[in-house]
Amino acid sequence: MEALKKLEKFLFIQTAFLGDAILTLPAIQVLKNTSPDCHIDVLCSPINKEIFECSPFVDNVLVIDKKKKHKSIFSLIKFSREIKKNKYSKIYSAHRSFRTSLLVLLTEVKESTGFSNSALNIVYKNLVPYNLSHHEVKRLIDLVTYPNILSNWKIIPIIEIKKEIIQKIESLLNTNEKKKKIAIAPGSVWATKRYPFEKYQRIIKRLLEKGFNIFLIGSKSDNEICNNISKLFNNEVINFAGEFSIIETIAFLKNVDLLVSNDSAPTHMGMCANIPVLTIYCSTIPEFGFYPYNEKSDFVSYSNLKCKPCGIHGFKECPLGHFDCANKLDVEFIIEKILYLIGEE
Repeated sequence: MEALKKLEKFLFIQTAFLGDAILTLPAIQVLKNTSPDCHIDVLCSPINKEIFECSPFVDNVLVIDKKKKHKSIFSLIKFSREIKKNKYSKIYSAHRSFRTSLLVLLTEVKESTGFSNSALNIVYKNLVPYNLSHHEVKRLIDLVTYPNILSNWKIIPIIEIKKEIIQKIESLLNTNEKKKKIAIAPGSVWATKRYPFEKYQRIIKRLLEKGFNIFLIGSKSDNEICNNISKLFNNEVINFAGEFSIIETIAFLKNVDLLVSNDSAPTHMGMCANIPVLTIYCSTIPEFGFYPYNEKSDFVSYSNLKCKPCGIHGFKECPLGHFDCANKLDVEFIIEKILYLIGEE
C-alpha cells in the first residue's frame, strides 16, 4: 500500500485530430519506458478515445468534449475540478491552444510541461521548443524527454488489437489470396489535400491491370467519393469507407501490402500498421513533419511552386484557382512509386 501511494501519476493532454493522436503514441511509450512505475492518463477528444484505450502504455483515458459538454468556460472550470481529484504529479500538454493552457492552469498541478509556442505559455513550468524542422513524433518525444537524448525517434506506435477484431477483418479478406492488396484512401476533410478524383481513377485502372486487389478506405464522410470510384470499376474495387472503426482500420491495413493516402489520418494508421505507405501531398508539404517515417514508406509532392504550401491544413478550394500542386503532380510518377514500394518494378 505504501508503494502505491508513492506512484507518480502523469496526465498527457492531446485533444487534436486523429492523426495527431496516433503520432502521440511513441511519446507515451517513451514516457512509460523512462518512468516504468508511473501511471499515465491521457486526456483526448471523444473520437480519439479508442486509439488511446488500445495502447498498453496508457492506464486510463479521460475525454473532453470541446464542442458540446465542455464547450463553455463554466463547464471547463467544473471539469478541471474533476481532474484535480486525480492528484497528478505532472502534466504534459501536446495541445497548444488557449483553452488547453487554461485547463492546465485550473488543475493547479505544479509540474507542467508544454511547447514554447503554446498560447498562454506562462502557465507551464517547463517550456520545450517546438522545432518546425522536426517530425511531429520527434517534437512530441522532446516534450517528455527534453533535452532529447534518443538517437532514434522513429518509433512505431504499439497498439493492442482484440482477437475478435482480427477475426472480423480476416473474414472480410481472403488472406490466402496470392494477389497483392493495395488500400487507397482518396479522401480528406480539406479539398486541397485531396489528389483529384480523375487522377486516382487512372492510378486504380493501372493497378487493376497489373492484377492487384484494390480496397478503398476512409471515414463515413469519404464514402461518397469512394463509392463513386468503386462504381466506375463495376465494384471490382471494394469500398470499405465508413465501415471500420479506427482500430479495425489499422487491423485491416496490417493485412494489405501497401497504402496510398493523401496527407491525412490514414497515413498515420498505415504507419501504425507498419506497412509501406505512399503519401500524396497536394497543398501541404512533408516538411511540416507529418510524413510516414517508417523505412518502408515514402511520399510524393510537386514542390516547384511559389504558392506552396498555401496553409497548414488546407482549404475548401485552391486560393488561386489553379490547384497546380495537385494537377502538376504526375500520375505516372506516382504509379512508378507504388510499383517500387510494392516490389513490382
